[in-house]
Amino acid sequence: MTSMVEVEKPLVKWDIFCAVVDNYGDIGVTWRLAKQLTNEYQINVTLWVDDLKSFSHILPCLDPKLTSQILHGVKINLWSDPLPVCFNCPDVVIEAFACDLPEHVVQIMYNQHQAYKNKLSNTKAPAWLNLEYLSAETWVEGCHGLPSMQANGLNKNFYFPGFTAKTGGLICEKDTLTKRARWQSNPDCRQQLFDKLGLIGITSSDTVVSVFSYETPALPALCNLWKQSKKPVHALIPKGRSLNCLHSLLPCSITDLKPGQQIKHGQLTLHILPMTDQQGFDELLWSCDFNIVRGEDSFLRAQWAAKPFIWHIYPQEDDYHLVKLDAFLKLYCCDLAEDASKIYKNLNIAFNTGNPQDTQKAWKSLTGTLPELTKNAKQWPINTLNDTDLASRLVQFVKNS
Repeated sequence: MTSMVEVEKPLVKWDIFCAVVDNYGDIGVTWRLAKQLTNEYQINVTLWVDDLKSFSHILPCLDPKLTSQILHGVKINLWSDPLPVCFNCPDVVIEAFACDLPEHVVQIMYNQHQAYKNKLSNTKAPAWLNLEYLSAETWVEGCHGLPSMQANGLNKNFYFPGFTAKTGGLICEKDTLTKRARWQSNPDCRQQLFDKLGLIGITSSDTVVSVFSYETPALPALCNLWKQSKKPVHALIPKGRSLNCLHSLLPCSITDLKPGQQIKHGQLTLHILPMTDQQGFDELLWSCDFNIVRGEDSFLRAQWAAKPFIWHIYPQEDDYHLVKLDAFLKLYCCDLAEDASKIYKNLNIAFNTGNPQDTQKAWKSLTGTLPELTKNAKQWPINTLNDTDLASRLVQFVKNS
């Protein structure tokens, strides 16, 4: 009797290219995607990044001096010109957020396409995808997945993340909501995190707000309001852009601030946070009563935290970012009562337009609506994900291509 030996198929190989923008936004999204594809789908992922120093802020174990290293199962290569590491044609190439692939890479893909076309190779050119920015705008459904024939004959598809079944979905690891629910059901988790971060003097009845925003006059306006709050307010702020608009509240330059430092003004205490990795950032959002976030990655993580939040969207020309904000707010607030919806929308719009007075007014109105906003925040991830996240849809999209 002859025994059959099963030959294991090689792992599917995907390469993702990311140009770091605003330090953490684009790389935050692509790093989460790379890890999820590796851990949940056993895909062999290589992530090419042009700024390893900024990347190391959210991945402290990364060595910015190395041109190639493997962390969490993902190969991380430096993307420079010329490429310091050889590019071998994978099965899938993703350019994150229209970062434009190196000409050398496109040429190798084209050569593979020609070899297959002329029957000199059994391997097709890689599936080429442009992972676009997230938007809740209605036009996204019509553009998601559309092909774009390049001048050299290669085909590139546009992949649009989004909030509906006709889009590319949202990044969320399969165990995220379960881990978050377990964390929030155990008060010891929050206290242990605060102890780890050197946060002292916070009681269970105090209001705790995480702040990860761009510069805006709306933030000092909120801080001035919090100074006069009826109960203590703790604003947890990492060294970074949020502090650039709070100079009047700081005892020294931003450079001289130290993680763990506390600055008290009336009922408000500013806590200076150390930079953290992505898991630590998630846990921070899970542990706060309210979160102020920016960009795309932290915006999504605030949604999975199931807490009310302000989204400080990245400013664009002609205030187009406000159009994107409005599209999201229409979806997010659709199950809220009219009063709660109006207050929540007003708060986000005022903060994004940098209107101090309107921001303060909207925050004052939050108190009566917080129970409903919190209920909506808890239900939103369940309704939005609908059991299908971006990585799942992306893998299926490639299979169907």
